[in-house]
Amino acid sequence: MAKYDLGTPEPATRTLDSVTGMSKKGLPSGTVGVMGALVIGLSVCAPAYTLTAAVGPAASEVGYQTPAIFLMGFLPMLLVALGYRALNSAMPDSGTSFTWATRAFGPWIGWMAGWGLIAATVLVLSNLAGIAVEFLFQSISIAVGNPAIAEISDNKFINILVCLGFMALATLISYRGMTSTKIFQYITVIFQMAILIWFIVAMFIGAADPANEAGKIPELSWFNPLEVDSFSAFAAGIAVSIFVYWGWDTVLTMGEETKPSKGRLSTESKAAMILVAMLVVLYVGTAAATVAYAGLGDTGTGLNNPAIAENVFAALAHPVMGPAAILLSVAILVSAMASINSTAISPARTLLAMSHYGALPAPIKKIHPKFKSPYVALMLSSIVASVFYAVMRFLSEDVLWDTITALGMMVCFYYGITALASPWYFRKTALKEGFGSFMSKFVLPGIGGILLLVVFVQTTVDSMDPEFGSGSNIAGIGLVGIIGVVVLGLGIVLMILQSRVSPEFFQGRVLARAEASTDTSAMDVFDDGLGS
Repeated sequence: MAKYDLGTPEPATRTLDSVTGMSKKGLPSGTVGVMGALVIGLSVCAPAYTLTAAVGPAASEVGYQTPAIFLMGFLPMLLVALGYRALNSAMPDSGTSFTWATRAFGPWIGWMAGWGLIAATVLVLSNLAGIAVEFLFQSISIAVGNPAIAEISDNKFINILVCLGFMALATLISYRGMTSTKIFQYITVIFQMAILIWFIVAMFIGAADPANEAGKIPELSWFNPLEVDSFSAFAAGIAVSIFVYWGWDTVLTMGEETKPSKGRLSTESKAAMILVAMLVVLYVGTAAATVAYAGLGDTGTGLNNPAIAENVFAALAHPVMGPAAILLSVAILVSAMASINSTAISPARTLLAMSHYGALPAPIKKIHPKFKSPYVALMLSSIVASVFYAVMRFLSEDVLWDTITALGMMVCFYYGITALASPWYFRKTALKEGFGSFMSKFVLPGIGGILLLVVFVQTTVDSMDPEFGSGSNIAGIGLVGIIGVVVLGLGIVLMILQSRVSPEFFQGRVLARAEASTDTSAMDVFDDGLGS
């Protein structure tokens, strides 16, 4: 075993495995099974919230090809998922993208991959809270029969205050540990999925109703991505569609907390693969139902109406479900609330891992002595997300739309790096293990990673246009582009500052670059080091 002093007060030294360079971080083991991880993954992805926020921006880019773009968004996710599965099997660690990219490419790229994940989560946490605020007042409005109450969310100060309340409540639940989080997620996921399926069926029925002038019967061309007008529109649509799938990898950050698996795949890997398959069916189906029912008009409930683009289901709830509209509003409200809670799992554990290995200040890695949660990391991510939302609410009238598009860029960035970590890490061993291993560890993740980075570059360039996204801009530069550049630039600055404070990590003395080993004795040491 190799020992490195990372400046931690308790204990003074951190024991790291000499083969893997990884170690346990104080998280409770064996507390989450496949079903629990699947439910938490569904809660992070929050289908009800995700779809109401993403269908509008996607339809504004690709029109009737919205189902196709959601299907295409799944393909790089599938390719990336194969890389994630391989990396997680070799190196289960709560740091996921950060840890794996560091081991494959070195500390600097690894640090930026971790930063991309954290930045994406901060963006989505702020967006989740904003959606929760809107549906809270809409639910109250429907319940008391007073439409004016729904407009209260337009008041910036009330909106921000209630948003901070949601963030505080979600942080408190996560603060109490994974067990309380899991119970909360079971209740909210079952409710939102039941209502969402009801809503989808009702939209398909409504689309065929002759009284619905905007309704259309779904056509095969809607599922053909080649019908999209331009590559820029395709890239923008992909960035939005990737947002809807984003979050499935949260289950892999729980690798140190899941129960041992009896099969070849780990518990968290099984949950991740099941989750991705469920999401593609649900999202493509919902996209087709929404386009079929609402059409692409620029007034009323048409998907090209900018007034409803960032919250489509709020406009469709009553026309589709009538008196039962309040159930959809409540479903999206609890979906957003639950997702705020469960989404905090991923950045908190990434922050924990980065701090644990010396890539961030040591106090961030503190684990609560009773609840066994990374409470400092949780509070930090919650505070930053809250401040970001408050600032964005004053900068943009369409803050939800702009943060979703910026989120898609960040996701493409860190997913792309992580996917490429698989072929690079396994480059000398994958082919020796057989054709199947070569494809799943090297070729397919490599293709997925390249595709996502191409989309990231294209979207970043396009987002500088003041008309991009919602059309919000500062000094003639698109706000989405500014968000992307500032967020990545801030990460570079913080990385350089931390390298001065903690040179051990950035010199490769903590998580050294490595290649996959097929040596059984080495893997035994790896298993012992992680306590798996």
